[in-house]
Amino acid sequence: MSQASRPALLVTRKLPDPVEQRLEADFDTTLNLDDHPRSADEIIAASQGKQAILCTVGDPFSAQLINRLPDSIRILATFSAGYNHIDVGAAQARGMAVTNTPDVLTDATADIAMLLMLGAARRASEGERLVRRRAWTGWSPTHMMGTHLGGKRLAIVGLGRIGEAVARRAQAFGMEVHYANRSGRRSPTLPNAVLHPDLDSLLPVADVLSLHAPSTPDTRLWLNRERIQRLPVGAIVVNTARGDLVDDEALIEALRSGQVAAAGLDVFDGEPAMNPGYLALENTFLLPHLGSATRETRVAMGMRAADNLDAFFFGQPPRDLLPPTGV
Repeated sequence: MSQASRPALLVTRKLPDPVEQRLEADFDTTLNLDDHPRSADEIIAASQGKQAILCTVGDPFSAQLINRLPDSIRILATFSAGYNHIDVGAAQARGMAVTNTPDVLTDATADIAMLLMLGAARRASEGERLVRRRAWTGWSPTHMMGTHLGGKRLAIVGLGRIGEAVARRAQAFGMEVHYANRSGRRSPTLPNAVLHPDLDSLLPVADVLSLHAPSTPDTRLWLNRERIQRLPVGAIVVNTARGDLVDDEALIEALRSGQVAAAGLDVFDGEPAMNPGYLALENTFLLPHLGSATRETRVAMGMRAADNLDAFFFGQPPRDLLPPTGV
């Protein structure tokens, strides 16, 4: 693509250096070097004269914002696998393509799910705080006993790429994997896992419940008070998907009562804001949305987004055009 014909691209946040270097080579690129979150008005102003926007999961592209974008915008590429922060229907109604970056963050996010699972089960946050406060008085036979994951039943809600990667890791820890999926078909990659007819039937066997479903109107607040009560007493809840899958007040109540022994959470409803009730609990293992936060993964995500943009402007179908086939 010649310098004169390069499409103009707005990048909403600071991306890894190799990604920004490629974008500047391929496009007439406006970067966000100080990484300040842009307001809707700033995005509108910065997108004037642009043909493309590369946004992130922290940029809510509502229908209202999309309808204010200049007519020159032809594609929104998001630096994320999830895309509930974008009103895809509103973008399509304006003739804009929308792409995401699946696949490349699967292993990194699955690793974080296991970290949360282990951290919650073994009371890692509580122990780390104890050491930092210099309140640890020494080893004793019954001090800070947690839960051994081997032999426990892991129930996976949302058996996509990440859910399957978590299942494989959990089996290596000796866990018994249970799952349900929309198709009702057995996963060929998990021959030893137990397929359930529906998601709700997973709850009574969920020694550990791990959430990997997308955020949709049907899944919002899916883990509510009634479903939590159907978990085994002392279950562990892990969420690396989206914060709005969980009814925070119901989960906090269950953590206080002991119905849920511990929770490992990487995502929160309304993040970076979060329900302050979690902060007061010793039995929570909390991370700041680190699921894909490795150098290798974040670079791969940016390159995947750049691939989609390149394909689009060369007149080819982007690999990750939304919505995915079959949805």
